[in-house]
Amino acid sequence: MKTLKIGIASYDRMKQRTMAIARGEHRPTKGEPTVWFTSIESFAKVLSGRNRDLLAAIAREKPDSLTELAELAGRNKSNLSRTLKTMSRYGLVELKKGRRGALVPRVPYDQVRLDVALTSASIDLV
Repeated sequence: MKTLKIGIASYDRMKQRTMAIARGEHRPTKGEPTVWFTSIESFAKVLSGRNRDLLAAIAREKPDSLTELAELAGRNKSNLSRTLKTMSRYGLVELKKGRRGALVPRVPYDQVRLDVALTSASIDLV
């Protein structure tokens, strides 16, 4: 089973972490999140029930194009394309070129693990 590790941090904290990594001051450990959201609400929006159903359909049916997926999911292709591109930015979907240039969606993870700090003392991005 392949798990995507996701964290929640403010934009400033994520930027601080990224800069520390670039300067060699922080080396991410194996257990750290690899994808970050700025809020639980933004995470919940990207992984809404409708979008989780979409991910399940991609994993189950393995469509050869966005057109095929739109038909399977009963969704408008242009809206579907936007949704998939958003999920792709977070690593939840991979979009690869298929036959005749068609985008082929695939789901690289079986599950996600969300790390959320409950106190400011537990937020240690750098």
